[in-house]
Amino acid sequence: MTATSVPTTLDDATNAAILAVSEDQLHGFQSDPFGVIAERTGLPVETVIERIQALLECGTIRRVRQTVQATKLAAGALVAWKVAPERLDDAFDFMVKDDPFSGHVVLRSTDAGAAGHDYRLWTTLKVPQGYDLHKHCAYLKQETGAEAYIAMPAKRLFVLGVGHLRRRTVEPGSRADVCADAMTTDVVRLDAVQWRVLAALKREFEPYEIRRDIWAKRTDEAGLDLDGFVSIARRLEQHGLMGRFSTFLEHVKPLSTGERVTRYNALFHWQVPAGREIEAGREIGRHHILTHAYWREGGPAFGNVNVMAVAHGLDKALLLEHKRAIDEHLAALGIEAGYTNVFWGGRSEIKPSEVLPAAYESWCESAGIDPATMKEDV
Repeated sequence: MTATSVPTTLDDATNAAILAVSEDQLHGFQSDPFGVIAERTGLPVETVIERIQALLECGTIRRVRQTVQATKLAAGALVAWKVAPERLDDAFDFMVKDDPFSGHVVLRSTDAGAAGHDYRLWTTLKVPQGYDLHKHCAYLKQETGAEAYIAMPAKRLFVLGVGHLRRRTVEPGSRADVCADAMTTDVVRLDAVQWRVLAALKREFEPYEIRRDIWAKRTDEAGLDLDGFVSIARRLEQHGLMGRFSTFLEHVKPLSTGERVTRYNALFHWQVPAGREIEAGREIGRHHILTHAYWREGGPAFGNVNVMAVAHGLDKALLLEHKRAIDEHLAALGIEAGYTNVFWGGRSEIKPSEVLPAAYESWCESAGIDPATMKEDV
């Protein structure tokens, strides 16, 4: 079978089987990810490699990479930006093209008059160790002409994943038998060699790099042999710094085949009683539809919401049914939401936030900023 004849549609049975595993089921550091996918799907490893390479080349898969737990490597926040309507698109473009530390960049909307309805631009932000998140936000505010911003660091993480294809068939109310974990965001300090290994680990793979011995070429960057490279990767995993090996689908734009992975992106907000944020977050995080859930303080501008979650789907009404099922589950447990809301995603660009301290210094210099002025105050 030639490269041009490899099926690249999502409804192809082989592709669906591979993606069901490769999207979000390979947890931790994977020394042989394609071998694991082959084992779990019962497919030849050569087929797994061929299909993932073809899906990456045509854009159905937007990136293949070993993810890291960025929340444990850099100070971060979900940031909502108040920007005049006529400047929104330019501000969006700046965050996407000129700020490597802003990851998910989304224009969101909610009902007129709802808390925070005038905060339309939302970004995830990571600022590498040693640098100050609010100084970075102040720079972005100046450059984009934003009127205001609200930074909402995560106090706990309950869900952090993808699996968009798998979630298409999830029924409202479907949830795990046990509560989600409440993951902390304590930052871990690394030495120079560990940063080199991490830099090589997290960089996304080009199609020509999709091969069985996927890490062989990355070891040279870290100045190590393969055994040494894998050993340090395992050590980073023990520190809770490895996320998963993942094939990320293009889920916000139509694919080259005309298919859509998702159409709607919902950010759910709840204001739960103070002191019950972790309990509520763990119960919310049980629901299979969610790709993200976390304890973040929205403050008065957002109705003092403190638990947020993200869900994607093809049907807006169905997503609202999922939200209703979560609300009912909380109420049955005696966790009454004082306020709740939904922000819907529109224009979106998704990219990893850079977390390397050396990259921040280089970016400062390229932007004409003295890195010392962006340092944390000691």
